[in-house]
Amino acid sequence: MGKNITAQKRGKGSPTYKAPSFRYRAEIGIANVESALIEDIVPSQAHSAPLAKLRCPDGSVHFIPASEGHKVGSTVDIGEKAELALGNTLYLKDIPEGTFVYNIEGIPGDGGKFVRSSGQAARILTNTATKIIVILPSKKKKVFNPKCLATVGVVAGSGRADKPFLKAGKKHHAMKARNKYYPSVSASAMNAVDHPYGNKRTSRKSKAKPAPKNAPPGRKVGAIRPRRTGRKTGKQS
Repeated sequence: MGKNITAQKRGKGSPTYKAPSFRYRAEIGIANVESALIEDIVPSQAHSAPLAKLRCPDGSVHFIPASEGHKVGSTVDIGEKAELALGNTLYLKDIPEGTFVYNIEGIPGDGGKFVRSSGQAARILTNTATKIIVILPSKKKKVFNPKCLATVGVVAGSGRADKPFLKAGKKHHAMKARNKYYPSVSASAMNAVDHPYGNKRTSRKSKAKPAPKNAPPGRKVGAIRPRRTGRKTGKQS
């Protein structure tokens, strides 16, 4: 009897694919205040970068990805009146071209969604009155609203990826801590009962072919069948 493929098992909400959010330190976001004090730098299981714990004047606590140069006891400024300094959060329209930024808002007020991994930074490419073009760490260029906030600097923890895992067991426990699907197995390497592309031991193990037109959710993997084939007939408009 066949088994559900990974895409189908994820949709079931199996514990294997649920993030252990009850163990996460906090949800990160930009505080809606003019200034805040960095009370502590803390690790978080959910984030690759250390988090800066901000204590606001009203007593509330917010967490943001720590910047290189952040230290306990220093103050960060946020918003219209903030100076262009390392660790401060400004509107994109107020940041000059060539500046490195991170934790960029996708929509004004969403608290920051882009460039939050350790050691990452984006760069302001073009700054106009109607749009801001930013080059992301992937080298992709993305257009942002000038009223989106972003933090000046580079995310802390840049040396994280330099240290190799060395052993498969170390990688296993690292993925286990965040409930990540690991290892990722090729469909063609599976047995026939485990995946539609699984097959016996032949020189060409995979029998991958376009998924059926009326395949159930999760079954449409790999090559998707075209809506139609052949030359169109009739008068051309």
